[in-house]
Amino acid sequence: MTITVSQTTIPVIGADPFPVRRIYCVGRNYRAHAIEMGFDPDREPPFFFMKPADAIVPTGSTIAYPPRSENFHFEIELVVAIGKAAQNISVEDAASVIYGYATGLDMTRRDVQMAAREKGRPWDMGKGFDESAPCAPISRIEDTGEITGGAISLTVNGEPRQDSDLKALIWNVNEVIAELSTYNTLEPGDLIFTGTPEGVGPVVAGDRMLGKVEGLADLEITVGPAANG
Repeated sequence: MTITVSQTTIPVIGADPFPVRRIYCVGRNYRAHAIEMGFDPDREPPFFFMKPADAIVPTGSTIAYPPRSENFHFEIELVVAIGKAAQNISVEDAASVIYGYATGLDMTRRDVQMAAREKGRPWDMGKGFDESAPCAPISRIEDTGEITGGAISLTVNGEPRQDSDLKALIWNVNEVIAELSTYNTLEPGDLIFTGTPEGVGPVVAGDRMLGKVEGLADLEITVGPAANG
């Protein structure tokens, strides 16, 4: 028996597609979002969770409303693509391993996540499911320069839902890279979803989301009917 597994890739503006190795996500990395989720926003060390590489969905896609959920949430995020290996890298050197940036969505089965949290169980089924990581094309850092601020926003059916600035990150991009590299060796192909600002909320079938990060390609995603029809 022969098993063939396809490589998940993301388009890159002006270059070959980016092969995805791992997807890391930072939890509660904006003060106002931490508050709306019921947590103290003090600057505690960042914490991380993961999504499967094949959760990536390109812009323009329609994603199925996921099974086992009745509270499907959007979370707009800056995504950082890693281009070089990094282990125990310093904050000062962290930008040297960045390949580029993109606009992403951390789609969440909020009811599943909250039920797991209340029981002290892992978030995996609330965060790491099919089509849970929509991502726009990557812009290379050589074209954008290092991103340290800029508007980040999301609308649903043209109505504003999230609106903030990357300067509001509790832990900035370089600090996140440095901290994450103390847990795992970062490798080319890794993505880091850096956290979402306040305003997260539910979507239903038929809703159209438009995510924007200043200076990067937009992300357009439509919610379709449930996967099981």
